[in-house]
Parts: sequence; C-alpha cells; structure tokens
Amino acid sequence: MSLFLGPMRQHIPGKKELTEKSELLHLMPKKEVYIPLVAGRTLDFDILVQEGDTVSVGTKLAETKSGFYVPIYSSVSGTYKGIVKRMHNSLRPQNHMVIECDFKQTKVQSFAPLDWQSATREECVDFVKNAGIVGLGGAGFPTYVKYMKPDGVDYVLINAVECEPYITADYRSVMDDAQDLVTGAKIMKKMAEAKTVYICIKESHPDLIEKVKSALTDAAGVEVYPVPDVYPMGWERVLVREVLHKEYGGLPAEAGAIIGNASSAIAIAKAFEKGEAITQKNLTVSGECVKDPHNVCVPVGMPVSEIIQACGGYTQDTVRLISGGPMMGKTIVNDMFVVDRAMNALTVLPAANDDAIACLRCGKCSDHCPSGLQPVRITAALKANDVDEMSKRGVMSCIECGMCTYICPSHIDVTENVRKAKRIVMLKKK
Repeated sequence: MSLFLGPMRQHIPGKKELTEKSELLHLMPKKEVYIPLVAGRTLDFDILVQEGDTVSVGTKLAETKSGFYVPIYSSVSGTYKGIVKRMHNSLRPQNHMVIECDFKQTKVQSFAPLDWQSATREECVDFVKNAGIVGLGGAGFPTYVKYMKPDGVDYVLINAVECEPYITADYRSVMDDAQDLVTGAKIMKKMAEAKTVYICIKESHPDLIEKVKSALTDAAGVEVYPVPDVYPMGWERVLVREVLHKEYGGLPAEAGAIIGNASSAIAIAKAFEKGEAITQKNLTVSGECVKDPHNVCVPVGMPVSEIIQACGGYTQDTVRLISGGPMMGKTIVNDMFVVDRAMNALTVLPAANDDAIACLRCGKCSDHCPSGLQPVRITAALKANDVDEMSKRGVMSCIECGMCTYICPSHIDVTENVRKAKRIVMLKKK
C-alpha cells in the first residue's frame, strides 16, 4: 500500500494551542547545571578543565576521545565542581559535569566566527565539526558527518514539520529566528553542494510559512515547501517521499538528500556569524498535567524538576512524565534528570491506565505503520520468543513512532512490544 494513498499516515490532534502562541520563557537553574558527558553512543571524553576552575558561557569543557568529534561547552558561568553520575534521559546513569552558577552569565566567544561565503565547502564543514553542531531534533548526531562526502546530493531538506503532538519549540524558534534559519539553509546548501534547499513546514501553519518566505531575500535555491499536517510527516523517510517522491534503503543520501532540523540550521547560522556554541535549549513543556504549559529557553544541563516548578508544577500527584513527545518520547520514572542538547520537549500526561484488552486482529497497526511492518506479527513472535521470526518480520526497521499504539482499538502498547523485540534481536546479534 502506498504511504501517500492509504491510511499509513494520519492526522492526529496536535494539542499545540497550549503553547504555540506563548512567548519564550527564559529560565535559570537555582544552583547548578549538570551537563551530560554523552554524544550519541560515545561516553569517552577528555575533560579540558580542572575542579575549581572558573568558566563562562561558551567555555569548552570537554571533547570526545574516540568516534565522531563532539566538543561540549558550558551553558552557564560559574565554577566547575567535578563529575557526578546521575540519571540521563536515555534511562541509564551517565557522567555529568557539574557547574555551580554565579548567575552573572558571563559569556566568551567559543570560537572565531567564519565568513561562510568566502570560505570553501571543506572549511565550512570543518567549522561545523569544531563548533559541535549536532542534530537538535532527534538523536543528537554530529551534523558535520552528513556533509563529509556529499557526492550525489542534490537536495537539503530542513525539517520544521514538528509533527509530534504538544511540541511547538521549533515553531517558536523559527518564528523568532527566521532570518537565522534562512542563513543556516544557505550554509547547508553550500556544504552539501546541493541544487535546492527545501524548508519543510506544515501547511496548517500559514503564519510560519509567511514568516520564513519574508526572510528569503538573496536566497537563491532556498524554498519553503508546505507539507500535509499528518503524522509521522517529520520522519525523514516520509519527508523524502513527500517532497522528492523517492525511496531509499539506508540513508537519505541514497535519494540525493540530506535532512537537517530547523533548530540545527539556526544554530549553524549563530555559530558562523557570532561564534556561539550550543549552550541553551528551547523546549516545550506541555500536557494536561502541568499547570502552566510554556515554551522555555534553558541552559543545557538544567534540572527538569526545576523547569516543571517554573511552569507551575504538576496538576496531580501521579503523572506520566515524557522526555520528548507522547508518540516517540520516553517515559521517565521521575524528574531527576536534566536537559540535554537533543531534547525538544517535556510532556506531562495523566498516568497510563492498564485498560488493554485482547488483540482484535484488526490489522490497523499494520495498515498505519509508516515502515510497512506488521507489528501484530512481531508481537506474536515476541510472545513465542521466536527471535528469528522477529528479525524476519523486519523489527529493526521500526522507528518507534508510536502510531501502532495510538491506533490500536484494544489499547495495547504495541510500540513497547516492538521495542522489546528490537532489544532481543540486538542482544542476539552481539
């Protein structure tokens, strides 16, 4: 069944009115930030400061020892107190660098700006690498890696779709920094040696479309591309199908495209023009169980508990706190974790009720799966502990978008079943 003719995608209630028009609320921690020493799967870092050192906003604190290069910069000014292990939103305890705030927010230029128009493509890519630009809408993958060998890439798609319910952080960022978005798009076009950059925005956001179009001065080859307001339109494979009408196997580059997040494009512009590293994060705090939903701007490493308090606290004693949105986010058992660079939302919902009934064998989960999988078959293989069948059914192609759980009339958490199956298959491969 074609993704664009059948029910494999669906409009779902956005609940975005809770925060969409709110002004950005700037917050500071009460005492300390805890900056995660995590870069994707890399946990091994060289620490560049000593305990007791005074640091400023933008001071380089650490850099990866192996794998892809990722530097980490201080998000506050104050005193470096050392390393502690605490819970991370990956659901694992990780090392965090502790900075005690002096509340002056003294800034230093993290690196010298670069005139991207006169620089070579290679110089621009190297600059993005050393600036520590990472994807700000997903796994935090280092941006420079996508541009190292852009052979055959004709298009860059900038994802400003934000298809998850409740989340409006990118909407707010683009409304406030449309010119930076366009500048970032131009730089990405140069690094990819692409013919066209499409800034993809939901057609249900005419105000955002107009805002970006008004910033497209002297921006040859950069266009706004309105896309349908359906889920999961923000997934890169769906975006490539919608915009370019192409399929690919492993990476979007096979379809001649590089995908980037809108907030990442804004960060690229600020790095080149101002020498600013990623030290602050815009995120949405929303849901029925937080008293004052808001878009907030916080230092990386700020405790989530303090952010929730600044938004009025919880509306009830027992809630479901999600790092991310309700479809693809992770439920965290408490709020004793911190904001990292890739986090885009904190969603607070009523605690889940275990009201599931037996599977009706209706096939809706299969009809709506954007990856073309059969979650009902994968779940059956999981119950039978048939690892070969799980693998045969393509479980590793699941993107954990949550659509199968959302659409299930039996209220079964199908997505969690498929996650479990993925973990079992991965363990067997090891």
